[in-house]
Amino acid sequence: MTVHHLLSMNAGHHDNIYAEVAQEQDWVKTFLSLDVEHEPGSHYLYSTHCTYMLAAIIEQVTGQNLVDFLMPRLFEPLGIPRPVWETCPQGITAGGMGLSISTESIAKFGLMLLNNGVYNGKRIVSERYVKLATTEQSDNRAGAARIDSAQGYGYQFHLCRRGCYRGDGAFGQLSFVAPEENIVIAATSGFKSMNELQTLLDLIYEHIFDRLGEDVTECLEDKIELQQQLSIMNNSVPAIRPVPAKMPMIDQNCYIMNENPHGLQKVIFHLTENQLDLQVIYGDDRDNMLPFDFTKPMFAQDVFNKDISLHLQEVVTYAAWQDENTLRLTLFYIETPYTVTYTIIFKSELIDFQFNINVSLNIPEYTAIGELMNVQSRS
Repeated sequence: MTVHHLLSMNAGHHDNIYAEVAQEQDWVKTFLSLDVEHEPGSHYLYSTHCTYMLAAIIEQVTGQNLVDFLMPRLFEPLGIPRPVWETCPQGITAGGMGLSISTESIAKFGLMLLNNGVYNGKRIVSERYVKLATTEQSDNRAGAARIDSAQGYGYQFHLCRRGCYRGDGAFGQLSFVAPEENIVIAATSGFKSMNELQTLLDLIYEHIFDRLGEDVTECLEDKIELQQQLSIMNNSVPAIRPVPAKMPMIDQNCYIMNENPHGLQKVIFHLTENQLDLQVIYGDDRDNMLPFDFTKPMFAQDVFNKDISLHLQEVVTYAAWQDENTLRLTLFYIETPYTVTYTIIFKSELIDFQFNINVSLNIPEYTAIGELMNVQSRS
């Protein structure tokens, strides 16, 4: 097995090895210990941990953290601020996952590729390597369900129709390069399935590429119609709702939660007229006081599991009563695709506490029952 095989997702494994590797402490040892059923180079299988192994090799050879290694060579020349990149349990950069950069930064990366490795007049990557990376190195057509994932695979890039190529990630993160059209499209999404990413690509071909060269003139009617369409599109930001005249007296209420997948032990409500502080107690680093306001969004920080482990994330929170007994709290975790919704139903001395997340590879949804502590035992 060579670096070429890792770059082209041709390491030789027959089945997805993600779960087997991710559950262990030593990812390198586990990766190398797994059976390789096919001759390396003969069987394409997309593998996040092939990319992880490339990161491990770079760190071993250079003696540097991968982000430190890339800052002067890639991120700084592209004008990308130092990013956060998650690590495996042994501190090696994850490589194939866990990188947080902005949509603008993704676009800069795509522009560098479009210009054959040059950005703002400075060569960042050799033209020869860009050519190799965007030329078919593996045949990914067998069993592929999506047309733009069945055009061949280069070095870490999916080849697409009409000479295009892309790098993408879970939930629809996208850097799409169209050399013939001289276009780069970057997207950060929250798709539940990669089929939705294929739908996005189909729309790009139909409504952008297929209309290039048309004599398109702007008119007021078109602008008005566009604004009307935008105004009726679903908006994930919750609407501000009035606080019910009759609502449960929950200020200082502490509820003991029954067993749940996240290990949430207690929730305590601190309520004023328009503001709510939700105190969540897990007995670990996730313990926090989350601020909400019934009239506007609030900005805070929360410890949250991004891809691999817990991180301190910026979060924007919204609160709204759905009725006089149902409270919905919405949390948008910045620089992630994750939106969490707590739906809390008050029932006399109990609450139904529902945790929902829009997309996730490993964070379970759940409903737990909370029982109100006796007033005398509250602390």
